[in-house]
Amino acid sequence: MPFEADTTSNTSSTSKYTKMEDSNSQAVLDPPVVLIAGAGLGGLMAALLLEKANINYFVFERAAKVKPLGSVISLSPNILPCFQQLGLLQEMEKISLTCDHMELYHQNLERIGSVDGRGFTEITGYKALFFSRPDLYNFLLSKIPPSKIFMSKKILSILQNDEGVMIRCSDNTHYHGDILIGADGAYSGVRQSMYKQMDELGLLPAVDKEDMSVGYICMVGTTGPLDPEKYPALKDSRCHFATILSKDTPHSWSTATVSGHRLAWSAKVQLDKATAKDMMFRNSEWGPESNQAMIDELYNFPTIHGGKLGDLIDATDKDNISKVYIEEKMFQTWNYGRTVLIGDAAHKMQPSGGQGAVAAMQDAVILVNCIYDIENITFENIKAALASYKSQRFEKAQEQVNMSKMLGKIIFGHKWTERMLRTVIYNLPKWAQDNTYTKMATYRPMIAFLPPVPNVNNIKLLPQRPSTRYAKELANEMTS
Repeated sequence: MPFEADTTSNTSSTSKYTKMEDSNSQAVLDPPVVLIAGAGLGGLMAALLLEKANINYFVFERAAKVKPLGSVISLSPNILPCFQQLGLLQEMEKISLTCDHMELYHQNLERIGSVDGRGFTEITGYKALFFSRPDLYNFLLSKIPPSKIFMSKKILSILQNDEGVMIRCSDNTHYHGDILIGADGAYSGVRQSMYKQMDELGLLPAVDKEDMSVGYICMVGTTGPLDPEKYPALKDSRCHFATILSKDTPHSWSTATVSGHRLAWSAKVQLDKATAKDMMFRNSEWGPESNQAMIDELYNFPTIHGGKLGDLIDATDKDNISKVYIEEKMFQTWNYGRTVLIGDAAHKMQPSGGQGAVAAMQDAVILVNCIYDIENITFENIKAALASYKSQRFEKAQEQVNMSKMLGKIIFGHKWTERMLRTVIYNLPKWAQDNTYTKMATYRPMIAFLPPVPNVNNIKLLPQRPSTRYAKELANEMTS
């Protein structure tokens, strides 16, 4: 396990980590110890990669028990080759469905248009996979040894210097490591502690002190198994994904068939700025009463499967219904000293583009690539590796945030300009959609320390920084 500090006396353990030094400590040849804050999708992906890289790591999750919540989630060809490298793609295909079209309707169920997903498959050679989010989460969790995950570990603060990094948890335990990954979500405690340290030293940009913007409230859930005779779309081997827009209210809602004869559903309410600010002030924690009020609003909305959205809500375990804000912000500072951020802790984006989980996983891939290449575990080398991760990911992550924001307006916006743009976008000819897919397909980060998978359709991929350590290992194998 990670080195646990003496919790009976805080003096010696904390004084060691109160000041950031620039001096270079003596090189350590052993792999680093990596502490991961957060057992969400991004944190589990980082753990999975570190496990494969044979780098020592431990995951610290604030909850006593992680309850996977959510609706449908998709993984695109921009990340699926990594799972092929890990030898997991075939298993993932068994718990997911593929989707040919994503349909859009008015509230009267008049069809607005659709996005044809077949072009992406033709271009990349991969089919986008659609999961129930709990299924994907449980799959990744099953690949991590239980001994690597520590529950009920709410991180209160971090301390770091040239000798190491230490996390202090609410149960009065302290853990030491060489690198800390903040994968603990949009309201990351690691980010807040890191930013506090930087702000006290005058190092934090003003933009990183600003609040996240909130545009929507979202409620999500996944039903239990349903009767395919009542919902014939469940008999199909592909995912039926549809979004419906209200004409007179700021609501939109989506349904998607997922494996196991279930329907994943979500509903969004678009907020104006004043309402968003007020609701964030009043609802820092959602309660059952708040959920029920929104359920009452949504209950009688129609679905393309017949019946009402309320039928699907009733078929969902109430403990598995969650209500969240859809925040948005691109943080400028991702790393400081031995601490680094991934996923929503670094870039919180709207889910409209289906890029949130993919982006977090891409972060993890590139970050672990950089950690793998640290041959001598010195403070300077660690800082250089974390800076390299940000330099490789930041621009593309910014593009993903921007695209998600734009798609949010196109898909869910209720302004007349957004409605007009939506009609155009959802009725583009196939060649125009394929041009977009071709551009999207060029970014495909790979695990640099594993054999690459074939570029099936010879896509012109963006270049990626190779692993110098892996190249040396291959050369040594050839000469031995």
